[in-house]
This record gives sequence, C-alpha cells and structure tokens, in this order.
Amino acid sequence: MAGVGMVPFSKPSAGAKYEVMGASAARAALQDAGLDYSDVQQAYAGWVYGDSTSGQTALYGVGLTGIPIINVNNNCSTGSTALFLARQSVESGAADCVLVVGFEQMSRGAIAAVWADRTSPFAVFDTVAQDDDGQEDTPMAARYFGGAGREHMERFGTKKETFAKISVKSRHHAANNPYAVFRDPVTVEQVLESARIFDPLTRLMCCPPTCGAAAAVICSPTFAAAHGIDPSIVIRAQAMTTDTPSSFETGDRRRLVGFEMSRQAAQQVYAASGVAPEDIRVVELHDCFATNELISYEALGLTPEGTGERFVEDGDNTYGGRVVTNPSGGLLSKGHPLGATGLAQCAELVWQLRGSAGARQVDGVQLALQHNIGLGGAAVVTLYERVS
Repeated sequence: MAGVGMVPFSKPSAGAKYEVMGASAARAALQDAGLDYSDVQQAYAGWVYGDSTSGQTALYGVGLTGIPIINVNNNCSTGSTALFLARQSVESGAADCVLVVGFEQMSRGAIAAVWADRTSPFAVFDTVAQDDDGQEDTPMAARYFGGAGREHMERFGTKKETFAKISVKSRHHAANNPYAVFRDPVTVEQVLESARIFDPLTRLMCCPPTCGAAAAVICSPTFAAAHGIDPSIVIRAQAMTTDTPSSFETGDRRRLVGFEMSRQAAQQVYAASGVAPEDIRVVELHDCFATNELISYEALGLTPEGTGERFVEDGDNTYGGRVVTNPSGGLLSKGHPLGATGLAQCAELVWQLRGSAGARQVDGVQLALQHNIGLGGAAVVTLYERVS
C-alpha cells in the first residue's frame, strides 16, 4: 500500500462535483506515496451513479498520460472491487504501480431505481423481501436490512436498544474523524425516538446519502524499492464472493443481505493468511444500517453466531474492548458515498497500521480487516498487515 487519500465526506447539499472530488482524492493518494501520475501504469475508477466514462472525467483532471483507465461499478462494494482488481493486476505482474479511486455524487433521499424500462437487478431480492414482509412502500435497502435485523431479534432475542447502541458508538468514533459527516453525539433515546423507517430501523440507524471520494496507490515490492516507498503496509490476503442459492432461500432474511457471502469471503481470507478472527484488533466493516453491523460481527467471526448482542453490551466493539469496529465512524456516521466507501475503509486502516490515525488510533495494530458488501451482490474482505 504505497499511498492513500480522501476528501471530507459531505451531505449532498454541500458536496462538490464528482470529478473534483475524485481528482482531489487521487492527488492526495499520489502525494502520500511520493509519486507523480506519470508513474502510474493503470487506474481503476469506481462509481455507481453516473455516466459511462466518469472515471476518465475524474482522472483527466489529474493527468493525461494515456494509461488504461477501467471503470468499475459493483454497487456499494465498488471501491473494494476496484481495489481487488488493482491488487490482482500488481500481483500478476501486469503492472507495477496502480491507482484506484472511488467517488460518488449522490442525491438527497433514499436510494431508488433509476431505470424503469428494464429488469431491476434487485428483482429477485424484492420478491424475497416482499414475500417476507408485504411492505412495498418502504425504501428497498431499509426493507432488506431491517428484515435481517428482525430475523436476528426473532432467532436470538436481540433487542432494538442494542442496534441503537451501535449508532451511538458510531457517532462517538466519528467525533474524532475530520472526514466524517456526522460528528455530534447522540443517545440511545435519541436514536430510538428518531423517525421510524422499517422496524427495527429508525432514521439514526441508517447511513445517509453522501458525496465523497477516496483513493489508494498500490505497487509491487520492486517498484517500492526503486522509488523509495515505505513497503511496510501490505495486503496479506483478500477474497471476493458473490451470492449463492442460499441468499434467496426463504426462512433466513440475513442471507438476503450478504451474511453468507461475507462469511465465505472472511473464511477464505483467514485460511489464506493463517490469521484467526481472534488476532484482529481493528475492523472497518459495512455498517450501512446498524442491524448490518451486528450481523457482520458474526459473519466475520468476530463473535460466534447469536452472540452479537453480548458483543455490543460488553463493549467488545469499541476502544477498550476486543476489537475496535469502525474507528472512522463507519458508514453510519462517516457517510456512504457508494463508490468511495471501500477505499475510505482502506485509507482508515492504512492510517491505523501506520499509527497515524490521531485520536482514533487503536493501540498496537499489526493486522486490520476490511469488509465491504454490495447487494446484487458482492462481498470483499481484505486483510492488511504491517510487516515491519
């Protein structure tokens, strides 16, 4: 990991144009690496809402060098998917230095379908969710993830207050992150009393639409040595999975939102690296809704299935506990500009491994885990390591 960079995330009403944010994040990552754009051999640009060559538009603001620029769109896992492709390129020897940038210029309000004249990529998801809850007027993402939270409550007796405590923890962490949108503290009572979206979800348990951008530069060890780049932060293992038939089996709404593909990706990373979940002390995971943060604790093996509530109640998900989850504030408080999210997670974990995260710093970090999902679907789990 040669360099990382990002711009402060913002509400849609205050956001800059995507090409400005994307170029700014890319320049920040290059500066962090001590490189010029002319040193980059390939670039991957991730975004979800935009026209076909938005990546070129953003990166042309950085330079015009003629390198391949590949646009990536994989819903909310776009940024980490772009990183996955870039890592493969370097690992295979196809390129020695690759830039990855993710950005999103979002509109206000819940995410909705854009194209009404073709089959929705969520048609099968909607069918399963509708069969389960019968509420068509609720925003689709809230219906999916709210249903998954309800599943956990019914199976394991999890309380709505536990999900509220996750939102409170998120704001507490974000207070120390200058890149985060929501930094003011909230109480459990405020979370529970905020507008009901889809039981058990309230407004303060849901991530906001956000504008933002983040970027990373990855390179081979040989390139790092030749250019005086600090080689100490590396990707030790990475896995990407997609849905299997179990995602759409009725009877377990957690599977619809990626529980199984997240678990499979995590297990592949643990097997490839020889690292166990117990070895992890800091995680950036996909908390698009407070319900999904709790479900993801279990999918990633941070706590056994069914014990997520105890994990929260014991404070094992924050400073002073077993593993600090989302020190950045996560999607709930930092924000969720879809194409940028995976790379913002990457940047936070690189800073943690460098020991440069300031007031957010987790003590003694040698390993850091990233989890990013997109419905439709994809899960990317990445294990970073400080090797020297």
